[in-house]
Amino acid sequence: MRRNRVKQRLRAGQPVIGTWLSLGNIIAARFLARIGFDYLTIDVEHTLAGMETTTHMLAAIADAGCVPLVRVPAGRHDHIKRMLDNGAYGVVVPMVNTAEQAREATLACRYPPRGNRSVGGSVHALNFEATPAEYYAAADEEILCILQCEHIDAVRNFDAVFGHEGVDAVFVGPNDLSASLRDCEGRPPATEVLEQTLADILQGCRRLGIPAGIHTFSIAEARQRLNEGWQFIAINSELRFMMETARQVVEALGCHTAAREVARY
Repeated sequence: MRRNRVKQRLRAGQPVIGTWLSLGNIIAARFLARIGFDYLTIDVEHTLAGMETTTHMLAAIADAGCVPLVRVPAGRHDHIKRMLDNGAYGVVVPMVNTAEQAREATLACRYPPRGNRSVGGSVHALNFEATPAEYYAAADEEILCILQCEHIDAVRNFDAVFGHEGVDAVFVGPNDLSASLRDCEGRPPATEVLEQTLADILQGCRRLGIPAGIHTFSIAEARQRLNEGWQFIAINSELRFMMETARQVVEALGCHTAAREVARY
């Protein structure tokens, strides 16, 4: 059975670097899985990707030797179960703000007696190059359960929310975290306020012995976060990579059509 190299590296205190897949495109996933990223995360929370497409993307990523993860729409048992049963090596669970939400997610990632994951499926074993029996025996040790800290309420109660057995990493969504720090007039927080909040999260992870992760949007920012001690690094998305490079071409060659603002996620 294949081992989850991302989980191994995180446990060893080593960094991992990947990107987000937001277009729901199987061919893009196949190419990016061979470029050298440690992992690819298919975003099913905010995108059009359905279950069938996600399953094919997971297979394409796993067969290329890259670690396939999925950000589920929410930390519900049924969301987590379907992604794991269709071949994900782990899940990223958004908006975990309470201890009960964290507990529900961690239990859904593991079979009894350690959790309450339902026994079933077939593609999961295929993606790990294992028999079903081999998968059921080893899955608890290979599946990643990554919880997102993206609201100030979770930061204020960090140990209670994330100090559960089975939390493999805490991952910051900086956009939502910043939104939760807006003042009563809707103004965004000052840079120093956001940076202090990130420092509090990083310190909380160190206190609990959990790898800390964050989404970054440039090579310089990714290097900065690595130097600070963040381990689970996401940089951009396939959409942002595509749009940034295309924009550079348009600006460099002086195309005459006026540029339009588009999504930069």
